[in-house]
Amino acid sequence: MIDTIRQQYNASFTEEKYQNFLNEITAQHNHRPPFRISETPVFVNDELKKKIFQACSDITEVISAPDFKEKTQKFILPQFETPNEGDHNLFLQYDFGICQLEDGTLVPKLIELQGFPTLYFYQDMVARMYRKHFNVPDEYSHLFNGLDSESYKDLLREVIVGNDDPKHTILLEIEPHIQPTQIDYLCTSHELGIKTLCITDLKKSGRTLYYYDDGGKKVEVRRIYNRVIFDELIGRNDLKREFYFKDEVDVKWIGHPNWFFRVSKSTLPLFGGEYVPKTYILSELDKIPEDLENYVLKPLYSFSGSGVVYNVRQENIDAIHDRSNFQLQEKVTYSPVIKSLDDMVKCEIRMIMIWKDGKTQPILVNNLARMSKGKMIGVKFNKNKTWVGGSVAFFRK
Repeated sequence: MIDTIRQQYNASFTEEKYQNFLNEITAQHNHRPPFRISETPVFVNDELKKKIFQACSDITEVISAPDFKEKTQKFILPQFETPNEGDHNLFLQYDFGICQLEDGTLVPKLIELQGFPTLYFYQDMVARMYRKHFNVPDEYSHLFNGLDSESYKDLLREVIVGNDDPKHTILLEIEPHIQPTQIDYLCTSHELGIKTLCITDLKKSGRTLYYYDDGGKKVEVRRIYNRVIFDELIGRNDLKREFYFKDEVDVKWIGHPNWFFRVSKSTLPLFGGEYVPKTYILSELDKIPEDLENYVLKPLYSFSGSGVVYNVRQENIDAIHDRSNFQLQEKVTYSPVIKSLDDMVKCEIRMIMIWKDGKTQPILVNNLARMSKGKMIGVKFNKNKTWVGGSVAFFRK
């Protein structure tokens, strides 16, 4: 998106540099991420940066309003409603597709948003690897609000572990050793010294949760950094566990589970403005739009994008029995805006935030980028393609 930086980057790129970059990422924790990592970061120009920041501000204004929890209570699935919720959540992120107007200017369009942790530690690590192996100007950063990598990790340590002994904080997931995002769990455990546990390893005695360490010693759990995705948990009746999210237990939630539902696809219809596509809960529509080709049909609860219909027909609508669990979202046309060595690439940028206790607003801290040459962002649209996959964006400081 910045011609001079892009030309310099592409001119100095070599496949050998890229392989060294991937090998060093693998060497960090003896783990090669299963997802594709792009050959390039994204360089965001100042005009687009201003629009992305404004879009974040507009969305945050709605989320931080006094009545937001009341408006979103209906979206929490009763079987997963978790006690001891605070005023707001610690984690927020907004995903924007990068689009191009007829006059050539770039604009962000909201695709999804979540009140749930993302790859907070991995994104910092991969950004540092891009900077080490490729040409990234010093005046550009992947972090915001004056943070560098050390102060960023200090902030995460403060909000996740606090002043407690790290052994009493756990990262909670479903079978973390087979998750595509395992690299982030490894980075998190390395930086914070906390244990990553499968939900089946969490034990309960009265209101106390605990686990057994590598030596077989019982360790009390006081803080849970929750990474369990409820879309996945819904379909996992095979998991033998003692703990359920509805249980009254003496723990502090680092990222309260209820906000998985409060800030999600379900709540997209609450937002408006020039950077937000029209979104409707299917059951709340009096009339189905005639121009269905301009919409995407999404289930509210789906793991890794399963069940999304991109080319919507009336028969897709007619086949749905429970319309309250689906939504129509105005299509966002991603524009090919990044020059690779052969052709142009589309991208999506996730803006990553932290909302500390006692603060009235969250702050931007980091970002994530995804790149695509296919119709959509995602692995199945980018098979056997290069200069696509997970990445990070650099903004002028």
